Amino acid sequence: MAISDPHRILNQIPSRPGVYRMLDGSGVVLYVGKAKDLKRRVASYFSRSLNRRLQVMVSQLADLEFTVTRTEGEALLLENNLIKSLQPRYNVLLRDDKSYPYIRLAAGSEFPRLAFYRGARTGGDRFFGPYPSAWAVRETMQLLQKLFPVRQCEDSFFRNRSRPCLQYQIKRCSGPCVGLVTAEDYADDVDHTIKFLEGRTDEVVEELAERMEQASASLAFERAAVLRDQIATLRRIQQRQFVSGEGGDLDIVACVQEGGLSCVQVFFIRSGRNLGNKTFFPKAPEGIDRTGVIAAFLAQFYGDKEIPPRILASPDPEDRDLLENAFSEQAGRRVAIKTRGRAERAHWLEMARSNATLALRSRLGSQAGYTQRLEALREALALDELPGRMECFDVSHTGGERTVASCVVFNREGPHKSHYRRFNIEGVTPGDDYAALRQALLRRYTRIKQGEYPHPDLLFIDGGRGQLGSVREALQELTVSGVTLVGIAKGPDRRPGTEQLWLVGRSAPIILPADSPALHLVLQIRDEAHRFAVTGHRRRRAKTRTRSVLEEIPGVGPKRRQHLLRQLGGIQGLARAAVEDIAQVEGISRALAQRIYGSFHQVHPKV
Repeated sequence: MAISDPHRILNQIPSRPGVYRMLDGSGVVLYVGKAKDLKRRVASYFSRSLNRRLQVMVSQLADLEFTVTRTEGEALLLENNLIKSLQPRYNVLLRDDKSYPYIRLAAGSEFPRLAFYRGARTGGDRFFGPYPSAWAVRETMQLLQKLFPVRQCEDSFFRNRSRPCLQYQIKRCSGPCVGLVTAEDYADDVDHTIKFLEGRTDEVVEELAERMEQASASLAFERAAVLRDQIATLRRIQQRQFVSGEGGDLDIVACVQEGGLSCVQVFFIRSGRNLGNKTFFPKAPEGIDRTGVIAAFLAQFYGDKEIPPRILASPDPEDRDLLENAFSEQAGRRVAIKTRGRAERAHWLEMARSNATLALRSRLGSQAGYTQRLEALREALALDELPGRMECFDVSHTGGERTVASCVVFNREGPHKSHYRRFNIEGVTPGDDYAALRQALLRRYTRIKQGEYPHPDLLFIDGGRGQLGSVREALQELTVSGVTLVGIAKGPDRRPGTEQLWLVGRSAPIILPADSPALHLVLQIRDEAHRFAVTGHRRRRAKTRTRSVLEEIPGVGPKRRQHLLRQLGGIQGLARAAVEDIAQVEGISRALAQRIYGSFHQVHPKV
């Protein structure tokens, strides 16, 4: 229903800065906008020179509300708060309601802890970041463990140790829980960690070089070699992570458009270090060009986040001066938005554009169904962002015999089969699935802690609360954090589609509808883990039975075993074969065939 008398509304609107909201006949907000002069801006919608998008929007307009502000900068901030809360269909919408992760160094302890952290930065602790993703935090913390083994375990775990944990064994912790490092040496590692996170790597290298020379002079060559390796690792990290010519904080933002979609790429530079990048796909109405998209993105993205003193953007955003003033007021210091750079800055800006283009084309070429299921899973589990890497574990055995655990990996493109792994479980009570699962997790995550594989964002377990508790204990022992654990339990009647999803800390499971895209994805991942485990178990069982039967028969060596299995169709075919069939195999006499037949039918009397 269009407004029949626009002049009536215009007469009520003042010529002052503020925010206006356009509503349809049902009271639903269609669009939220800001203006330096509310009356002039709203009047422009009733002119004859509107593009098609605005014509369609105005044709649905039934009412208009406005809020007066003191300045246009205040209007900008209010506009984007309303866009986030109301999600109007004709605005550029950025889905980025998550808090970004930090690395926290806890204060008030002789042996402070380094930890993954999301939330308000309060108290006397030190915070480093923000990082673009949980993966970027975990990667940095893994590097720090190799360089300066500051503990990352929870305080409750730390206080109750009587012997060093696995982290000490793999040289990722110095063992402060049981007094294996002095408070002075630990404080040195903490100091070096802080300097590294603040971008003062050169200072750390100089200090380590001095200590290496002192160790060499005192003939402590083993200690000198350790320091030498630390320096070499720091240099490699510095070459990979540091931005030449940048000594402070800077965000690099680039927007591209193609195929009706918009993509924004953000690189985070803190203390001269490249903390990583993040890709966004803001929802933009038809007809909004790149300058409008990036302006809306910047306003919404920094509406509730810490703003760096410099932002390098491409293309030049609409109302750049207004954005600079609003950001400066919000941050309490000068914030500059630049659109051009020389030398190194130009290189980074081009890299951001290239990454945005590649991400957009990958999005356009990916399967829409999988992306839909991934987004549905994010909403169902209330995740802050789309999971980038998911792992699922399952255990398979027959009466406890030859237990095999599987680990399958899915990323944002689907199954990542080159990272699938199986684990032959040994040394546990037959049929004890908890112990088997714990062993597989310890083996897998020990390698992850050593940097052989990336950390997952989601970890699925085929089981309920019991299995979930066992997994949580195993991960605590390895000081793994920042991973969401999900147990997949069968429903009361065990019918497909009635599965229950258990999360740590919840007293009741999440039960999704049978037609939920999120549930379909979860079941796809679980079934893949089950298939991979069962296949591995069957192969191991068949190999074992082949060895246990044929290798115990005198006169049957490797070559005859090979002929028997090949000509009779494997172990099952051999078990079903008659003496005459066995005797026809090359190199097998009738007497030997009778021994083989007797051995098999003694082990398998039902065959």
